[in-house]
Amino acid sequence: MEKFLHKHHRSEYFSKKLTGYVGPDGAVYLTDPRKLLVNRCVDLSLSFLFLTLVFSWLFPLLGLLIKLDSPGPILFRQLRHGKGNKGFWCYKFRTMKRNPEADTRQASKDDQRVTRLGRFLRKTSLDETPQFINVLLGDMSIIGPRPHAVPMNYLFSKEISNYMFRHAVKPGITGLAQVRGYRGEVLDFFDIHGRVRLDHFYIKNWCLFLDLKILFWTVSAVLFKNTKAY
Repeated sequence: MEKFLHKHHRSEYFSKKLTGYVGPDGAVYLTDPRKLLVNRCVDLSLSFLFLTLVFSWLFPLLGLLIKLDSPGPILFRQLRHGKGNKGFWCYKFRTMKRNPEADTRQASKDDQRVTRLGRFLRKTSLDETPQFINVLLGDMSIIGPRPHAVPMNYLFSKEISNYMFRHAVKPGITGLAQVRGYRGEVLDFFDIHGRVRLDHFYIKNWCLFLDLKILFWTVSAVLFKNTKAY
């Protein structure tokens, strides 16, 4: 976790003084209520369709396989920060054996905690599908900055002054940073720096067309560019 702290310089993109919901250039960005309404309607429609047509049979199938593969619950839940830094329980299909480091240690390549089925679920991103429940509950959006575990948020926010600006919107199942190559384990400071930079860009430039492009890129990444999913 501390590897990313060893940095050589800090980008001017981040202010050393400003924190919270202020953009890196000092401007405050407010989301248009009409855009929020459109975004919520799209989230509700797509999540309801997915949960009804796909998750209704996917959950019992994967639930049985998870139980047969290793002892433990079907779902893994983790406390994460949402919009306005409000905590919520984020759901995933369990991909690891029970371990005390689930909230503080990221999954790494050839991680011995990941089960056989878990590797397949992570590679195909099927482990993330229970988060459509979070979307339906209003904790998440389909597209948005990926939520991090609370201990990681505290750690990253100490190094990047405007880090918490990414919580000005709801977190997403997928996001701009993930489809542009920033997925998986945070290896160094510049890795988390790149993610936050793209998260800020997304918040400032959100529109329905951008979300549609991210959805297209997500499908492409899962099918052809999923090398960092482990």
